[in-house]
Amino acid sequence: MTELLKGKPVADRITIEIAEKAENLKASGVVPTLAIVRLGKEPGDISYEKGAVKRAAEAGVEVKSLVFDRDMTQEDLIAEIEKLNEEDSVHGVLIFRPLPKHIDEKAVCEVLDPAKDIDGITSGSLAGIFMDSDVGFPPCTAAACIEMLDHYGYDLKGKKVTVMGRSLVIGKPVVMMAMRRNATVTICHSRTTAEDFAAAGSNADIVIAAVGKARMITEDMLGEGQVIIDVGINMDENGKLCGDVDFDRENPDEGIGAHAAAITPVPAGVGSVTTAVLMKHVINAAEKAADRV
Repeated sequence: MTELLKGKPVADRITIEIAEKAENLKASGVVPTLAIVRLGKEPGDISYEKGAVKRAAEAGVEVKSLVFDRDMTQEDLIAEIEKLNEEDSVHGVLIFRPLPKHIDEKAVCEVLDPAKDIDGITSGSLAGIFMDSDVGFPPCTAAACIEMLDHYGYDLKGKKVTVMGRSLVIGKPVVMMAMRRNATVTICHSRTTAEDFAAAGSNADIVIAAVGKARMITEDMLGEGQVIIDVGINMDENGKLCGDVDFDRENPDEGIGAHAAAITPVPAGVGSVTTAVLMKHVINAAEKAADRV
């Protein structure tokens, strides 16, 4: 029977661990603080912010919300981020994206101090991942994939890992993180041939699916006894939330479920761990800042 790797136990464990660290920081006079920068009232942003604020309260992290109009100029937004860079009481900054089309998102992201980049959006953070250094932080969703595997006892050392997707948000960072754990990694993407895609998927011990297309990863692309981490959050043709993997939660022992050793469900899988990882990064940033004083 396929094991469902649910995110809640992982998120709860992380939260308990970092809440203790937050108390220790506060005892030394440091209050871990996250600044959230949001332009406008996009429903998805508001929903994520509510979840983040709730998780922050559980973890002992203070939240400073900065909400601006969608028509805010790029210059004004950059000025606000520069202020946060200089504000010693703020340890992490989360900028909701995508930004409005009149704003150069890359230019805005590059203004952020990598030391406060708790979601891996700056080139400094990405360089830290690829150079195996302590600069910045990896994107939270990529880090959540590794947290899931660690929590459920799946050691990456010597394992064959296939990553499906090559975005800077998940695919490329998680490749480097898996390699850091001494995995042998294959990466597939939109230009990989169907034959090679299926070969890479079926030969893996662990599959991390991050293609961003509903139910794209089908049974014929996978093998036996695999651990599958499904990062996708999509809506199918029936308006139902689903992942990138064609896994039927209602019939978990059929199709892909009949062959996989373990799989993350969608929803209630990786996505529920990301806000806990976000708070973990804020705590880590606060600890680093305290050490520099």
